[in-house]
This record gives sequence, structure tokens and C-alpha cells, in this order.
Amino acid sequence: QPELGKPKRNCYPLPGPDFTYGMYMHRRDGGVAEAIGHWDSVKAKPRKRVMPRDFVAMSRGAVTEGCTKPRDFALYYKFKDIRQIDKGILRYGGKAPPGMTFGRPSWPPTPFFDIMQHRYKELWMEQQRARTVVQREIKKKFLTCPPRENRTSFLRTHPLPVKEESFWHPQRYEKVWAPH
Repeated sequence: QPELGKPKRNCYPLPGPDFTYGMYMHRRDGGVAEAIGHWDSVKAKPRKRVMPRDFVAMSRGAVTEGCTKPRDFALYYKFKDIRQIDKGILRYGGKAPPGMTFGRPSWPPTPFFDIMQHRYKELWMEQQRARTVVQREIKKKFLTCPPRENRTSFLRTHPLPVKEESFWHPQRYEKVWAPH
């Protein structure tokens, strides 16, 4: 029977404190010191990327060669395999030009003295003043010119001529003989 408050023992003896559980790797098992000291890094192998076909350039070339029928185009495509140009600058060890961060130009540095002297505030205030002057000019222009006429105001000032009243008869009665 098991001892009081202790789990039931299994029948197998456990190995001593020097035993390592799991597989021992002779080459890589250096413990924590090796793991912190260096990382296992894999070098990327440069592989040639197969670009898709450039059908625009192939069609242009086929037309200059005088192809007019679909069969001629198919034969031209079969023998002239033009691929798109790879525009990847930073592909597998390519160098980026100085001042470029992944294809985008770097932001120009902000002048520190302009910030200290509130130059940007002054520029903004000048723009707002110029904007209000332009708005006043536009407002004056609209106040001086007469309002545009629409159809209703035009018909009020120029009424339509009054039509003379005519007694209209249905067409079926117009050919009836009437004594005079």
C-alpha cells in the first residue's frame, strides 16, 4: 500500500542525477553558453527568379514583324520569349543607393532655427491672411454683379404671348358637310 499523503510508486527505478533525458547531439549540444554565444544562421542562396512573360513587348514586336493572324502571333510568341525586367534593387545582397530607404527617399531634415523662431507659424499666418483677402475679393465680386436669372424670373419679366382661343373640333367631324 502507498504511504500516507504520497503517490503510489511505479515499479521502475529512475536513473541518477547525471542522466540526460532526450537525444544527445554531439555537434550542437553546448548548453546555454553555446546558445547565447552564437546563432545558427543559414546563408541565403541566391536563386534566379523567373520573371513572367512581357506580352505587351511581344505583341509590339509581332506587329512590327508583320504578324496579322492569330497563328502568326502564336508562332512569334513561341520563338520570341521576352520576359519582364526585374526591378528589385534590394534582391539578395543588392546595394541600395545612399539616401534611399527601401525605395523611398529620406525625409529632408527640419531646420532647427525655423522651429525655434516660430517661422512655420508666421508662414501659416501669412497664408491665412492672403486667403482671407482672396475670399473678400470674391465676395465683393459676387455682391457687385447682378444675380443670374433662372427660368422663373425670366418668365416673370418676359411673359409668353397669349394664344388666341380656337374652337377645336375632333378630326372626325372636320370632313362632315355642313350647309352654309
